[in-house]
Amino acid sequence: MLILLERNVREYKDNEKFEVILMNPPYGGAEGEQIKNNFPADLRSSETADLFISLIMYRLKENGRAAVIIPDGFLFGLDNAKVAIKKKLFSEFNVHTIIRLPASVFAPYTSITTNIIFFDNTGTTKETYFYRLDMPEEYKHFSKTKPMKLEHFADCIKWWNDRCDIQDEDTDTYKAKVYTLEEIVNRNYDIDLCGYPTVEEEVLSPEETILEYKEKRATLNAKIDKKLQEIENILGVKLC
Repeated sequence: MLILLERNVREYKDNEKFEVILMNPPYGGAEGEQIKNNFPADLRSSETADLFISLIMYRLKENGRAAVIIPDGFLFGLDNAKVAIKKKLFSEFNVHTIIRLPASVFAPYTSITTNIIFFDNTGTTKETYFYRLDMPEEYKHFSKTKPMKLEHFADCIKWWNDRCDIQDEDTDTYKAKVYTLEEIVNRNYDIDLCGYPTVEEEVLSPEETILEYKEKRATLNAKIDKKLQEIENILGVKLC
């Protein structure tokens, strides 16, 4: 897929563009100057995922639609290139929906938290809906043996067809909310919105922290000693 970045994006002709683009581009990587030079100066991010967003903008036909997996860093990143990419995206395309995905969706391959951004080439953004897709109650995390399934999107699909703001009264945060382009611009394109509530950790005193770690170490040592004893019994040997 990275070979797609090896061509100057300004060279694409209309017959090389697409009506529908669905993509889960690579992320977490960094690109060198040779690749970055294929993009306009203000869009030359070193991050692979950022460059793919720009590539999609150049290859989406008029009235075309796109749905792209993006990492959290794209939402809250405020370096010059990221802001320029988001400014182009929101001013030239209609970014109508962003779905915040729970952590571990792509476990065990990556732990990076991701989102789905939906946009079309029908004009500038007027407003953007954000929706937080929470972890299913019976799951602590996703894994290779317990992957995310289509059924986990049931509430999201229901909301999609009847959009409204949803406030989580327990955490005083929004699970779903619409933001105008003006609000997004005023945030300097920090679109880390309707995210997951931060879990507050109990802050212990230094003495309590030391005691807690000593207890954990003692428990771990006991488990190791028990396992070693079991192995020695199986082998019929006594190791020092």
